[in-house]
Amino acid sequence: MKRVLVTGGAGYVGSHACLKLAEAGYMPITYDNLSTGHREFVRFGPFEEGDVRDRQRLAEVMNCYRPEAVMHFAAQADVAASMRNPEETLGINLGGTACVADMAAECGADAFILSSTCAVYGNSGSGGALTEETSIAPESPYGESKYMAECVLAAQESKTGMRTARLRYFNAAGADPEGRIGESHYPETHLIPLALKTAQGRRGPLKIFGTDYDTPDGTAIRDYVHVLDLADAHIAALEHLWAGGQSLVANLGTGQGTSVREIIQTCHEVTGERILALASERRRGDPAALYADASRAFDVLNWKPRHELIDMIAHAWAWHNTHEAQILRETRSAAE
Repeated sequence: MKRVLVTGGAGYVGSHACLKLAEAGYMPITYDNLSTGHREFVRFGPFEEGDVRDRQRLAEVMNCYRPEAVMHFAAQADVAASMRNPEETLGINLGGTACVADMAAECGADAFILSSTCAVYGNSGSGGALTEETSIAPESPYGESKYMAECVLAAQESKTGMRTARLRYFNAAGADPEGRIGESHYPETHLIPLALKTAQGRRGPLKIFGTDYDTPDGTAIRDYVHVLDLADAHIAALEHLWAGGQSLVANLGTGQGTSVREIIQTCHEVTGERILALASERRRGDPAALYADASRAFDVLNWKPRHELIDMIAHAWAWHNTHEAQILRETRSAAE
């Protein structure tokens, strides 16, 4: 059984990647400091607590398990937080990636999958779908830090020969349909879970950050992709590298943009509940439209998203109505 170290494996996308790795016959080893992840999400392999900037702890874990590959999800992924505290974001996203890549190369891992982001493009692709050749022009320290992390991996490959996949994915959504894991952030910042919590009556009106964008309904457009489809893409990239494939940068998305108002309407259709939403000012660093041309992932990795938007919202709604509240209660209790 091949071993894969999964940094941030107690988080949202990382835990779903662990689920898929286990289903594919690999051993996912979760490495997470639990600053935003949940110990309860580590259900598919061993858990090791630690920070991605802690070289000594990383060395201990890697020497213990000798992973053949690394999937690196651990990051500060909040755009607004990156605007408030860019130094922290750079320290985690750039410094942490450099540290994990160094330790992975030292322990002999021959494949490294980076969770990157469409935020590296900024507003460059506002006229159409983003390709991997679209100009890099991040609008936030978050996007900047992720692109710099990609550059660190390119340099690591030149130095050590460790092959890499840098996956620029778009907006993750949905949850495991069996309810084992899902999306639980505290505080929550993502649109779909916020809309669903409003539908549940667990929070006040939803804020729409910007209603005057140059888009059909004035609200920002994003490309939503099911979290399990993202996990499948990470495994496809890993197996591509293990089969001798070349390193690559690839977008992961559906190629379809959905506006904030369209998301709210679909949430209403799934839940049957009225979702009160109020217009608010734009947030700094938010582009008007981001949606993918993911043809490289289709062609090279033989990957295509299997889930529609309504599936993402239905799976998320089922999760938020069952397990998510209990996970948050346990997490807050442990923190206290």
